[in-house]
Order: sequence, then C-alpha cells, then structure tokens
Amino acid sequence: MSDRPLSPTARSTLKRGRRRARIDRADLHAVLDAGLVCHLGVVLRGAPVVLPTGYGRVDDVLYLHGSTGAATLRAAAAGAPVCVTVTLLDGIVYARSVFHHSMNYRSAVVHGTARPVTDRGEQLTGLRAIVEHLAPGSWSHARLPDGKEMAATAVLAVDLAEASVKIRTGPPGDEDRDIADPAYWAGVLPLHTHWGAPEPCPRLAPGTPVPAHVHTRSATRTTSSPPDAAGGRNPSETVP
Repeated sequence: MSDRPLSPTARSTLKRGRRRARIDRADLHAVLDAGLVCHLGVVLRGAPVVLPTGYGRVDDVLYLHGSTGAATLRAAAAGAPVCVTVTLLDGIVYARSVFHHSMNYRSAVVHGTARPVTDRGEQLTGLRAIVEHLAPGSWSHARLPDGKEMAATAVLAVDLAEASVKIRTGPPGDEDRDIADPAYWAGVLPLHTHWGAPEPCPRLAPGTPVPAHVHTRSATRTTSSPPDAAGGRNPSETVP
C-alpha cells in the first residue's frame, strides 16, 4: 500500500480548497512524521470527543496508546469509527483584506476503525514507534515496560488506507483591486518550532550527563520543515 497514491473516499474527498489536496501517499507520511501530536476523534455516548495524544507510524499503520480504562480508547477498540488528524502550522498569511487572511499549513485527516492490538510482539512494535516518534533514542535508553504496565496499556492500530492531505503555502490570494492599493501590507509571518536546552529532572543524581540522543534532538533547529522552507513554493498554492 505504501507505493499507492491516496484514493479519496466520500469521507476523505476535499470539498473546499481542492487545489491544496495532495494524493501522493508520501505527502501523508511526511505530515504524520513531522507532527508530534494527533487528535483522536470518536463518538462517545452520543457526543463527539476529540483528544490530543501521541502517536507513531510503521509503514501504513498508525499506532495510538493509552490507559485500558480510558473511555475513548475503549469505544474505539469496540469498533466505533475514528478520525485522527494532524496539523502543522507554518505561518500566518496577512492579506490586504481581512477576508483573504489565512494560514500556511500541512494537515492530514485519517478515517477508519481502530484495531485493538493484542499480540504482544505488535504491542511492543507499536509502543516503540510511539516512543521513538516523540523521543528518538529513548526505547534503547530507558527501562522497557514491565508486565503490569503492559496490562494497563491499550494499543490501537489505525490503517492509513482512507486519508486526505491538505497543504497551503505561499502569499495571500488578494483581489486585484486590493493589490493595486498601496495602503495595505501583505505577506507571510513564518512560524518555526524549536527545541530548547534540556532541563534535568530535579531528582536526577548529581553529575548524570545528558544522553547523546537528547543532545541530538536539542540541537535540531525545528521540529518540522514546511515544503517551502528552502525558499521555493508552488504557485498554485497562492489561493486563500
């Protein structure tokens, strides 16, 4: 499935801003890999609930986890349809008119049914993917979960078969009448997320060094890079 393009369904077909749609599965993977937090949506007792959570990807499977007592995860594991979204904000678009103000962003929306992972080997694979996505290098550095911790943890798998990707880049799409008026400023205010210096736990033994994998992550300038980070952009993406 990884080499196949996205095939929009009735739920995943974009109705607005279709020119921003991406059908390359690599674009879906790129958005998911660049994000750190997803939002899991599920209907619980007749009302929608959307919660932020960490995630990890292995090929075309998205792994989520949480407490076995969490009502949302229990509903998802029981077969309730889920919607998982990831959004990366790359900048605010200042237009000459308030109507055309916008955002530059990358987003992914995944529809499907979560599959409860019961096989111990796949559970560990899913948990490793989540840990390594959020904190690379930690799976081989920190203590692995014991039997009690595994029993208290629910792992869910969501197939990436039904998904959509939407990306906006570039300047505002102002009206010609506003472009001709020199009174208004227009442009993009980029947004970059960066890591700070590691802050040791106050209960850490004195002299304990910061491990190399944390230093490496801290030295990374941003948590994600928008597609036009090198200065290029897709002219078709200049619509508001």
